[in-house]
Amino acid sequence: MSSAESTDLGRALCIITGASRGFGRAIAKEMSRLVKPGSVLVLVARSGDDLRALQEEVNESEASRASPVVRCVVADLGQLEGPESVVRASKEAFSVDIDHIILVNNAASLGDVSRYAKSFTNMIEVDSYLSLNVSSSLCLTASVLQAFPQCPGLRRTVINITSLCALQPFRSWVLYCTGKAAREMMFRVLAEEEPDLRVLNYSPGPLDTAMQTLARSRTADPSIRKSFSDMFAQGQLLTCEASCVKLMKLLLEDTYTSGAHIDVYDV
Repeated sequence: MSSAESTDLGRALCIITGASRGFGRAIAKEMSRLVKPGSVLVLVARSGDDLRALQEEVNESEASRASPVVRCVVADLGQLEGPESVVRASKEAFSVDIDHIILVNNAASLGDVSRYAKSFTNMIEVDSYLSLNVSSSLCLTASVLQAFPQCPGLRRTVINITSLCALQPFRSWVLYCTGKAAREMMFRVLAEEEPDLRVLNYSPGPLDTAMQTLARSRTADPSIRKSFSDMFAQGQLLTCEASCVKLMKLLLEDTYTSGAHIDVYDV
């Protein structure tokens, strides 16, 4: 069967970070509808209550034809034990029937956008941001690839939720832009090194989320702040669900160049 004909994601083990709300939550719900019976969703976030609410929602959804097993992992990925607990839960959930490993690196934070680059003199503060937004993504991805090595009949897909900020500088967004740029290059290198792996840098566009609310209220640079406020006022923000549909289309068609940056508006 050609990839263009695919109507599901296979019998998959889907590991989704930052799954408790926003875009990660939308991904979890959409993937639950597109996997085959026998699949597992490993949902990762810091809030156990939000994860359990999502777990109930997935379990009760009539649209979820596969009724995948849902495992919740409460973890802070910025801490050393965070990625370890995710990999441990994923290995426990894996079965020999699984034919597709999907890792979605979605967890991220905006950082302090109320200040300009010249104010960031505290290395501990910067390291803490990079630990959650960069280091954890590399360590988790590497650990998942080691836990589930390439073998016949097993597809492996790694998705990085990226941003226009990985490509363009935004004044007063030095931490976020740096983190997104570093992450994107990390996954481009991975795509070069691992030709059997499918790697996608997906930019979901300006989403109507709590992060956008923060951007509109806290951004130090007046022109950047105004641009976000205008997008909100003019109804130009996308819903997480609408952007997620585009991501699923890319995954089902599976024709993208591994490592590519693909924007929601290009799909």
